[in-house]
Amino acid sequence: MNIIFAGTPAFSAVSLKALIASGHKIPLVITQPDRRAGRGMSMMPSEVKKTAIGLGIETYQPANLKSPGVLDRIRQEPADLMIVVAFGQIVPKEILTTFPFGCINVHASLLPRWRGAAPIQRAIMAGDKETGVCIMQMEEGLDTGPVFCERRIPIVANDTAKSLHDILADLGAEALIHTLSDLDSRIPVVQQAGSQVTYAHKINNDDALIDWAASSSEIDRLVRAMDSEPGAHTFLGESRIKIWETKVLDQGDSQSGPGTVIELAEDGFVVACKKGTLKVRVIQRPGGKKSSAAEYVRAFGLKVGHEFK
Repeated sequence: MNIIFAGTPAFSAVSLKALIASGHKIPLVITQPDRRAGRGMSMMPSEVKKTAIGLGIETYQPANLKSPGVLDRIRQEPADLMIVVAFGQIVPKEILTTFPFGCINVHASLLPRWRGAAPIQRAIMAGDKETGVCIMQMEEGLDTGPVFCERRIPIVANDTAKSLHDILADLGAEALIHTLSDLDSRIPVVQQAGSQVTYAHKINNDDALIDWAASSSEIDRLVRAMDSEPGAHTFLGESRIKIWETKVLDQGDSQSGPGTVIELAEDGFVVACKKGTLKVRVIQRPGGKKSSAAEYVRAFGLKVGHEFK
């Protein structure tokens, strides 16, 4: 099939590579404009743009899909459909209805649960027991369209946003290729149930702030959900500390105030939560690199009784 592909991050690039490997023709890749990133704040291309360039595919980077000229540029390509994977913009109706097979989306959740921008993180934070990917016919609404197929996987105790991201990117690419194999005869089989909708709102820094009044299990899930970015954080005095790895020790009632360091161990330190205790294993101080929590204790004199806020 002739396909226009729209995507931006590494998650999307996996599907782009799979489409090419499966013999589909992609005359144009649409991706977000280059952004400033890194310590030097240099202009950086998206992962999809880098992948497209490596594959010799033309890229197009409109700031907004509703901008004048965008629809005309897209219509210049003789495409059967458009594939959208984590593109980062709402696709307007004029584009959705341009192609014979419309627009198809790869979404990293079990729709209608976790529609929106951050389904992987929100599933971990909520304590979901499973997640997956859906291949969906796109409509004007946010992730509202009927589903062609889904793939499910369990969420296990040590899963992080990064580990699930990598698994779901591969799973989404496989499900996409399966869907396209007989698209001309395939009918979306599942209409999303409106009563089961939840929204995965975009993650911001406030979401990543640790509330020590939560349970140890809830905080551990937050740390695992934020392990790629922005990183779960807390405060020790005026210092903003990022916490990258934890382990739930127990979930009973704590005798110490939430956020209080109650034990120093060889592989980290233990903090009291509202319910239960949590061992901190990997930490990052302002301006520093990730280090073991034990190294942090030795270098900066963390003591029993110190309190994180």
